[in-house]
Amino acid sequence: MAALYPEIEPYEHGLLETGDGNLIYWEACGNPAGRPALVLHGGPGSGCSTMARRHFDPDAYRIILFDQRNCGRSLPSAADPETDLSLNTTWHLVADIERLRVFFDVDTWLVFGNSWGSTLALAYAETHPQRVTAIVLSGVTTTRRAEVDWLYRGMAPLFPEEWHRFRQAVPAGSGQQDDDMVATYHRLLSDPDPEIRLKAARDWHDWEAASILLADPKGLPRRWADPAYLLTRASIITHYFTNGAWLEDGQLLRNAGRLAGIPGILLQGRFDIEAPLVTAWELARVWPQSELQIVPHAAHSTANPDMSAAIVAATDRFRDFP
Repeated sequence: MAALYPEIEPYEHGLLETGDGNLIYWEACGNPAGRPALVLHGGPGSGCSTMARRHFDPDAYRIILFDQRNCGRSLPSAADPETDLSLNTTWHLVADIERLRVFFDVDTWLVFGNSWGSTLALAYAETHPQRVTAIVLSGVTTTRRAEVDWLYRGMAPLFPEEWHRFRQAVPAGSGQQDDDMVATYHRLLSDPDPEIRLKAARDWHDWEAASILLADPKGLPRRWADPAYLLTRASIITHYFTNGAWLEDGQLLRNAGRLAGIPGILLQGRFDIEAPLVTAWELARVWPQSELQIVPHAAHSTANPDMSAAIVAATDRFRDFP
């Protein structure tokens, strides 16, 4: 199978003003005259990575990446308790993608999304199908209530020790009810005490580490050593998930008919615990132009060599697509 392309650096980068006080960091890599491809990172709030650039042939693609609102190098940062996250919703991000498309003078582009990025890719493509030539998704999610509940309650029997620590880390009197850990941690991450916020961010990521280490035993992402990164990511995730990502439950699957005519490749690890295969399977059933590929020995991590190779093979297939 195809390997990752060599490491590359952006040929240009900058900050795009949104008009509401936000600045979106963007970068462009590869061939300035190549086929436009948009990369949507996960999280929400994880920020774009250097590895994501390597999923595309740099001679064939104009690879555009950006840090979604309030994370990575975009400003203001969600790590700052004064940052207004009410201006950060799925639909703000969809509008930001359109701003980037116009800024780059792109008529249509291929869209790639991983994990949460697959939810955002579907929301964008269903809103602006005429702007999307092809879609590649990995670790497919649609952020339905059941998917969020699985992450922060359903997985508990698989990791009982880590789940116990996750629940016990909540201080007495914090308002925890019915094991709604997303709402509980959302409150903690909004606490005026910076020590409480940082502890909550670390405890949140300790729970996520259980399934991540199972998917990629080599270790956690290096960015997780940065307290500001943990605060940013946990604040944005809990902000999105307590609000159902501003999507009607099951909306993206119900509206999959809007993707008619757009070819797609859905890449799903057989052992993906964080985003179980059922979501990708359900999406493939309602999107006739999509092709579901199950990667036998992969989980949720794109760092898995088999998953990385599958992503590269998928983008290679669309290099010369009309």
